[in-house]
Amino acid sequence: MKKIIRMMLLAALICFGLTACGSNGTENSRQQENRSVNNEAEVNRQDTETGAEDTESSSEQTEEEEQAAEEQVTEETASNQSGTLVVYFSCTGTTKGLAEAVAEELNADLYEIVPEEPYTSEDLDYHDDNSRSTKEMDDPSSRPAISGSVENMEQYDRIILGYPIWWGEAPRIVSTFVESYDFSGKTIIPFCTSGGSGIGSSADALETLAGNGTWLKGKRFDGSESGEDVRKSLGIE
Repeated sequence: MKKIIRMMLLAALICFGLTACGSNGTENSRQQENRSVNNEAEVNRQDTETGAEDTESSSEQTEEEEQAAEEQVTEETASNQSGTLVVYFSCTGTTKGLAEAVAEELNADLYEIVPEEPYTSEDLDYHDDNSRSTKEMDDPSSRPAISGSVENMEQYDRIILGYPIWWGEAPRIVSTFVESYDFSGKTIIPFCTSGGSGIGSSADALETLAGNGTWLKGKRFDGSESGEDVRKSLGIE
């Protein structure tokens, strides 16, 4: 009987030991799993923080790039809006070429006086007393219509006005132009192109028609000059 009891006690001890080992093994396994989960969570947290830092850095870089781009646009806009407008009328292209060169030299805006009714070669025949240009120049009150207009004239404080010489004067369509705007507070610098005739009193006549603005002394060019030549000759800085 005692032997049976000892055997039963021994079996119970063995079972208890196995249970304890199993429990310890399970606990150890759980601890390992927890450590693994914690490690993975820590890695994920670090990755998240790193990603956030990268995103923040990228965002800051993007903002800097956008700011730089805006500053560049602002500088270009300020450069383009120089406050100077080059206005010209040209039928044969001589005044046009010179005006474009001046505008490029000064980084100024450019406006062409375009007639609603374009001039033909017959219109420009000064040998014909019945040609359109001859009739217009014989009539001081003639005001040929202009197609379009200068937008935001108020933003310009300096106007460079170019035109050819017709019969010793500025074409009547240029008179139409100067009578169409208020030049108060603006400086007007005239220039003309011709094969030989000087600027004469053409600029003074335009100043009288304008009625306001500060008109500087104009110059005559033959059309072969560069933009820099014209700028220096007109005393434009």
